[in-house]
Amino acid sequence: MCVINSVSWLSLRRLTCPVLPQVFVDSHPPYTGTILRVRGRLELKCQLDSTDGTALSLMHKAISGTFVTLRSQVKSESCVLTVCDSPVIIWPNKGVNATPEEITPNALCEDIHLWIHVINLNLMMEVTKPGPLSAPILSRTLQSSHFLSATLPMDCVVRTSCNDTIKEYRLVEALTHQLFEMEKVTLQHTKGTTLLVPEPLHFLLPEPKGLVTVVYPAGVPDSQLETQRKELHQQFELPDDRPFFRRANAYHFPNEPYRDGYLRNPHLLLTHPTLDDGKVYLVQGIYSYHHYMQDRMDDNGWGCAYRSLQTICSWFQQQGYVERSVPTHKEIQQALVDVGDKQTSFVGSRQWIGSIEVQAVLNQLLEVTSKIMFVSQGSELASKGRELANHFLTEGTPIMIGGGVLAHTILGVAWSETTGQIRYLILDPHYTGAEDLQVITDKGWCGWKGPDFWDQTAYYNLCLPQKPKLI
Repeated sequence: MCVINSVSWLSLRRLTCPVLPQVFVDSHPPYTGTILRVRGRLELKCQLDSTDGTALSLMHKAISGTFVTLRSQVKSESCVLTVCDSPVIIWPNKGVNATPEEITPNALCEDIHLWIHVINLNLMMEVTKPGPLSAPILSRTLQSSHFLSATLPMDCVVRTSCNDTIKEYRLVEALTHQLFEMEKVTLQHTKGTTLLVPEPLHFLLPEPKGLVTVVYPAGVPDSQLETQRKELHQQFELPDDRPFFRRANAYHFPNEPYRDGYLRNPHLLLTHPTLDDGKVYLVQGIYSYHHYMQDRMDDNGWGCAYRSLQTICSWFQQQGYVERSVPTHKEIQQALVDVGDKQTSFVGSRQWIGSIEVQAVLNQLLEVTSKIMFVSQGSELASKGRELANHFLTEGTPIMIGGGVLAHTILGVAWSETTGQIRYLILDPHYTGAEDLQVITDKGWCGWKGPDFWDQTAYYNLCLPQKPKLI
């Protein structure tokens, strides 16, 4: 293959470059090979001569014809994949040329990683064609018609082995298949001259199923897609007591930052404690770390339980159980007023809340029920290993614990059934610094604590949220 610098090559040929598709190596253990993610935008443009009810079949035929054209473009020699930050350019439908000379169409994927550590691809379409240019021809037609236009956000994932060669990537086949799925969704949800843009999403299912791509109509809420989700659960033989295919369940690729600025799952950087005959029981899923001084809110000294509650709410949101955003301090206070627990003057105050209030807010705002565990003194927490381990096994939700004037979030326990030894994985909402993962884990703001972490004479209430059974 022969690859020349992409900048100088662009000076020779005109390309349309809508967006940066990406290829990445997945960090999840089941994926030991390479996951190729190709993203780009294709323009769907369709002229409709009539939009009345009698012409519905003609309109669908016109839209389908446009998708046929798009699939032909993807299969044509004009389709180009370029690897950014490297000298590699790929024409998937004709001879593949690249430099350095060591990369050929038969090169193994692992050989490319010698040259490229993080692979990003541009999906392009050549505009100019080789050969002499023909003279333009102008014509004028007077006609009443409608013109449909939409941008299709192509987003394909292909799993490869390190032993696969470049020409075995199957990227064109994946793009073509996705266009077929987008056509089905577009035709199903087209109303008059209104097009709902098809939206591809990736979901990481339990092994051996792995990454699965589903195309949903953009703008249609999850509450109106339950029938489709039920079919998907049946197709992939998934349990019907937890969501797998809600938008919030969409897989977050390792090389993409979260836009809201909150850290996710800082406990994953920690080393598990070693106990004699001990096992580790952890929160299941993804949560956001909420702590003092975030969101331009100075709650230092009074807002720790609010922040623990926000972390719990983020878990339910990011697992797809609820669609609402994480509540603010004021919304939490208003919820307590609405259920009759507090007076109106409570809204906007700096008054503390505890585990019982957390339970009430979860029920009011998220319709999530919780169990309350009462501990008369902190020294008794060391004997609660079985109950806490069972909670993380069956529910997997973060636990809010309040005692004295402090609140914390329990993310897991390491517990030995034979010796009774126990360690608690604590997420501390009292942190006031920046979102620095290294500082948070090194300084123990997220870390494993022993039984002496608790005030041995103070009483504690624990709020153990229960998962709703829904898809």
